[in-house]
Amino acid sequence: MPKKKTKKKEFSNELKKEATVQVVKTAKGGKKEKPTALSSRPRKYFEAVGRRKTAVARVRLFTTQPFEGGEGKITVNGKPYKQYFSLMELQQIVEASLAKLKSLNRFEVEAKVKGGGIRSQAEAIRHGLARALVKFNADFRKKLKRAGYLKRDPRMKERKKYGLKKARRAPQWAKR
Repeated sequence: MPKKKTKKKEFSNELKKEATVQVVKTAKGGKKEKPTALSSRPRKYFEAVGRRKTAVARVRLFTTQPFEGGEGKITVNGKPYKQYFSLMELQQIVEASLAKLKSLNRFEVEAKVKGGGIRSQAEAIRHGLARALVKFNADFRKKLKRAGYLKRDPRMKERKKYGLKKARRAPQWAKR
C-alpha cells in the first residue's frame, strides 16, 4: 500500500515565532504534529446566525479588554467592515446592536456572510450580532428586542407563478 503524503500545517508569521511543534506518535505508528504554543490556543467566542431575505450571516463575538476611543475590530468575510460596506448607512446598520449597548470597544466581531444584496447582508450581520450578544449576556435581550434587532425580517421576494410574467403580473389582455 502506498504511503500517504502529509501536508505541513503553516502558521501565520506571528505564530511561527512563538509556536513550537510537538510530534506525537499515533496508535497506528504514524506521526502527527501538534502545536503547543499558548497563542495557538483557540479563543472563546459566542456564535449566532442572522438572516434577512436570502442573506445569511454567521457571526462570532470575541470578548476583549475595553479600550479608550475608537471601535472594536469588526471583520466581514476577512475584510474590515468599513472596507466591505463602503456606505456610511450600511456601516451604521452593522454596528447598530453594539452601539445600542454602548459597547463598541468591548468586543471583536468576525462575520461570514453570503447571499442577498449588500444591504440585506448588513441587516443579517446586525441580527446575528444581536443574537450573539444575548448569548453573551441575557440582560441585553430587553434593550435589543425593544430596538427590533432580535426580530428576523421575513419579507422575501414572491416567487413567479406559472402563466404570469412575474409573481402577480399577468400578460396583457385585449378584448378584440
